[in-house]
Formats: sequence, structure tokens, C-alpha cells
Amino acid sequence: MNTVGNVESLWRYPVKSMRGEALLEAFVGYAGVFGDRIYAVLDSAAPKGTPYLTGRDRSDMLLYQPRFLDVDAARKPPNQAEAESLGPGLTPAYPAPARMTVEVATPTGQVVAVDDPALLAILAGGAAKSSGLSLARSDRAMTDCRPISLISLQTIGQIGEETGTVLDKRRFRANIYAELSSAIGFSEDAFVGRQLRIGPRVVVAVLERDQRCKMVGIDPNTARQSPEILRKVARAHGGGAGVYCAVMREGMVRAGDPIVLLD
Repeated sequence: MNTVGNVESLWRYPVKSMRGEALLEAFVGYAGVFGDRIYAVLDSAAPKGTPYLTGRDRSDMLLYQPRFLDVDAARKPPNQAEAESLGPGLTPAYPAPARMTVEVATPTGQVVAVDDPALLAILAGGAAKSSGLSLARSDRAMTDCRPISLISLQTIGQIGEETGTVLDKRRFRANIYAELSSAIGFSEDAFVGRQLRIGPRVVVAVLERDQRCKMVGIDPNTARQSPEILRKVARAHGGGAGVYCAVMREGMVRAGDPIVLLD
């Protein structure tokens, strides 16, 4: 076993393609980070394979800030400790949807419940245009590919140097931002096909590199687009930055936790 770094920060995104929130601790389960992407806006005009309204289509979605009303309920499953204590650890029960209510602050400062039809009308630019939009909810994170994404600060820094830009890490919309022992960017690529223990309990299998889309070119503060960032990632790094993981053992992860290479 080899400690390769630590968790710089943990993030989740209550509504797919909207702003995320940093967490001091998170329950990382087979279905993803607890509370991550449990809401998404469906768009009837989107391709069937990716039926969502996302920042790829509406960059200003990144300026919408969701938040859970019941902060305690949204921290971790209510029986997490009890389930974890049984044998190898049982998958805990998720709270009732009513306890995971989310409200969204729009770029204009208006605050709307996530399930209020007014939010869809705002996103569509008017009630008459919102008929093709609907809200989806799932306890399982509605990620594009894998339940957990991880990227190192070193990789983000290298892309910034290559593009002559100081990059806000939030462009990469990861669940886990890692401070790796290696100063070299893209060191996490070497973890593909191997397992990491994150914190005292969670084990993830690193499955593949994270193939990037135009989201990395969107400034999370202004929604301004800089396509040269994605072009650099595509041309210099095969389109990938960071890695996707599957969870092999559930548990709590905290900011600052060590990341250990198991095999």
C-alpha cells in the first residue's frame, strides 16, 4: 500500500449541471456521493442517450445555485452508522424525498423550489417554452458515466499552464479533488485499472480516464465560454482529464483524508 495524496475537497451537485457545493464530509456509496445529482432537468428535444438539459446547451445553468433545505438530512443516510456496523457493511436506506428538498437561487437572485414549474419556465426563457422540460429525481446520482469522478489539482494546474490561464477547479465538476504527492499533472492516469482507499473505509476501482466535453471551457462564475481549454485537452491529452471510479466499499470520506493505492 502506498499513500499517493489526500482529498483536497469533496463536492456534490444537487441538480445536474447547476453549481456544486463543497462538503467537509460525504457518504460515498455505490450509487455515488449522497445527494449528488439527485435532480436533473429533462429536455424532450435532447438526444435519447443524454436526455438532459445541461450546461453544454445552456452555459448559464452553472450560475444557478441549488441548496438542500434540511442540511442534516442531506449530510448522510439516516441509518448509515448502523448499516455500516453490520457484517461487511450493508447499503443504508435513503431518506424520504421530502427530507431532501432543494431550492435553487437563480442568477437574478430569485429563489425557487426545485419542483416548482416556475423554475422550468425560467430555464426555458418563459412559460410558453417550458413544455419540453420536466424534472427528474433519483436517489442514484444521475451522472453522465460513472458514479465518482476524481481529478488532481496538479492536472488542473498543468492544463492552466498549457493554456496560459489560471483555471478555477470547479470547471472540472469533480466529486473528489485530490492533492497528489506527485507534482506532475495527469498522475492519476496511472491509477486506471487499480484500486484506491480513500479515508479509513471507502474503496474505489479506477475504471477509465474522464473524457471531457465543452463544460471545462465554461467559467463557473460568469458562464463565459473558452473553447481553447477543451481543444488543449483534446489535442495534448487525448480528450481526458481526471478519472472515473466505481465504488467497491461504501463509507464516509472527509476533506484531508489520505488516498492510498492498494494494488
